[in-house]
Amino acid sequence: MRSETRTTSSPGPWATQPSVTFSQFVVKLHSRCDLACPDCYVYALRDTGWTTQPRAMPYRTRELTARRIAEHVRAHRPPRARVMLHGGEPLLAGRRRLGHFAEALRREWRDVDTPLDLVVQTNGAQLDRSWLELFRRHGVRVGVSLDGTREAHDRRRRRPSGRGTYDDVVRALDLLREHPDLYAGLLCTVDLGADPVDTYEALIERQPPALDLLLPLGTRQHPPPGLPSDTVPYARWLAAVFDRWFDAPVREVPVRMFDSLVDLLLGGATGTELWGVGGSDVVVVQPDGSVEQNDILKAVHEGAAYTGFHVARHSFDEAAAHPGFAAERAGLAGLCGACRECPVVRICGGGLRAHRHRAGNGYDNPSCYCADLRAFIAHVSERVNDSLLALVKGCHNPVTEQGNPSTMGMPAGVDPLH
Repeated sequence: MRSETRTTSSPGPWATQPSVTFSQFVVKLHSRCDLACPDCYVYALRDTGWTTQPRAMPYRTRELTARRIAEHVRAHRPPRARVMLHGGEPLLAGRRRLGHFAEALRREWRDVDTPLDLVVQTNGAQLDRSWLELFRRHGVRVGVSLDGTREAHDRRRRRPSGRGTYDDVVRALDLLREHPDLYAGLLCTVDLGADPVDTYEALIERQPPALDLLLPLGTRQHPPPGLPSDTVPYARWLAAVFDRWFDAPVREVPVRMFDSLVDLLLGGATGTELWGVGGSDVVVVQPDGSVEQNDILKAVHEGAAYTGFHVARHSFDEAAAHPGFAAERAGLAGLCGACRECPVVRICGGGLRAHRHRAGNGYDNPSCYCADLRAFIAHVSERVNDSLLALVKGCHNPVTEQGNPSTMGMPAGVDPLH
């Protein structure tokens, strides 16, 4: 079921069908942002739903959201649950609201066995000592968005006046590094206009405990910058960073995109929606209490993430019966024929669902990053295979610093990047 526009109808007949479960909950405490990033998927792409949201999540909605999350986790007992405080910019909600939600969630969690990871994802421009004191009181870890060098960051993450925020973010990170137990890591969106190795080195200079690299959000119908292209520009950018990371004499930082891919190639589990066919188990709660699918669907079309469910009227079990969540977790059966026949499909998983959308046939397409994913997987597979061969010959093997290697081969039918 797909609608190109948001509706106000009831959830529909699927509300009684079998559902999936969630372990990642994105809670949008504020619907506005203090930056004006030109490529923001919430404010600059194809969904304008933020304009109808209250600026801040009301008291009762915060209470209900905390209760619903704990209720769902208590019933299904996933190995771990993550609650991510987002916006807009979540710090705009203010210390009182953010502190109240954290208190409410901890209160509801008292009889829940599952470990809770409570994280705020911020642009960092307002982060100061008083915020860190509040986060320490409530056990909130902090993820910060930083796009590498000053030039790259200020080109993309700037205030409405046009002024960049690099200096503000670096000051915040200097404070955060004094509290390593609160520092969750850095998030960086790939920018083809920025040198990949310079970007990586600028990021690790801030000593993050973990690093996330994200591909810009695009679809088959609305591809990201630089695509379509015959030169796999994103694969080449990522390969340059991977080689710098992989060849370092010591492990400098966990990079989720790289670690999970290497683990999967070595026969392990991915543990992330970036690779493999498991899909995402993310659910989003908007400031007004409406329950939505993964936020990256904002890149697709107006209302693509809409479900019709609300925390005041529905449990997450009820909301999970929406067919969009089932489609996200459909595995190989949810991919187009070309993807199912691809030799690397169990590695790439068809790419993120939003990246596959095109008007006319919905998500029944390869990812807009298909060629780049294939080329990058081939590159990483070749590097890992070379390292395993070196290990067999008794030579230095960087893979042993990444994890426990096992026998593998490069996916058949895939040409290396170089």
